[in-house]
Amino acid sequence: MTPVLVTGLPRSGTSWTGRMLAAGGELVYVNEPLNPLPRPGRSPGVLNADVTHRFQYISADDDEVWLRAFTDTVTLRYRFLAELRRNRAPYDLARMLRYGTAFTFGRLTGRRALLDDPFALLSAGWFAERLGCRVIVLIRDPVAFTGSWQRLGWTVYFHELLEQPSLVRDHPRVEELRPLVGSQDRLAKAAALWRVSTAVVTDLAARHSEILLVSYEELAADPLRGFRRLYEWADLAWSPRAESRISRACTAPTSPTRDFTWHGLSRTAFRPMDSRRALSEARSRLSPDEARRVLDLAYS
Repeated sequence: MTPVLVTGLPRSGTSWTGRMLAAGGELVYVNEPLNPLPRPGRSPGVLNADVTHRFQYISADDDEVWLRAFTDTVTLRYRFLAELRRNRAPYDLARMLRYGTAFTFGRLTGRRALLDDPFALLSAGWFAERLGCRVIVLIRDPVAFTGSWQRLGWTVYFHELLEQPSLVRDHPRVEELRPLVGSQDRLAKAAALWRVSTAVVTDLAARHSEILLVSYEELAADPLRGFRRLYEWADLAWSPRAESRISRACTAPTSPTRDFTWHGLSRTAFRPMDSRRALSEARSRLSPDEARRVLDLAYS
């Protein structure tokens, strides 16, 4: 049973893509097991290992810690006792019931795991090589990506990447981020993160046939055609059910008020939207001067 990983920088469409891939009913959706923050992260029932960094880097050197934990995740083996030892609030118990039921039912009925995890981006090679995942990497236009981060007030702390020696060893371009440690220039930091991460995943895709790079803009411009291609690549059946659900989800009016919504017990960036209209709005969040600066920084 080949698991699927959907990854890409946060705000690159991973939640949307993951939900659309799960629309056919063959996959069990697992939300951000590598998120270092609780809900959705820090759930040992889903992933029985300690996540210490955003963009936690995993290589073959780390198999002793991560291989067994993620093997349980992708084979849909929920660790009830581990979850109960850490999380016992009413919300956590409700989430445990939902995930535990979904994992158990999915395993017994032959479903496959779908991991939606932006924080797995730099470890995509390990997921392909060691777990046998089909990996879909979403790459968003750098201006739209940076504009989305600016609107949300997000930034990135590069020490979390640079303090992982194996990441710097395996992907030396990460060192390009060091001059921006401590910088308050959020736009420059987002553009630099886009530049370096895109270079890393492009290199990984060249070395791993199981990694597919996908333009978010191309997918959003023609979602039915794009998702049909992804279904075929991930060895999923393109059914009337999948086509109908994707069509409805990608033509709905776009809500301007909520960036994150609840689906079941997962709070994700996915919401039904008019994907073509969303494209036209995304690049308008930065001024022309800011957009030119992002392009200069992203492609320097």
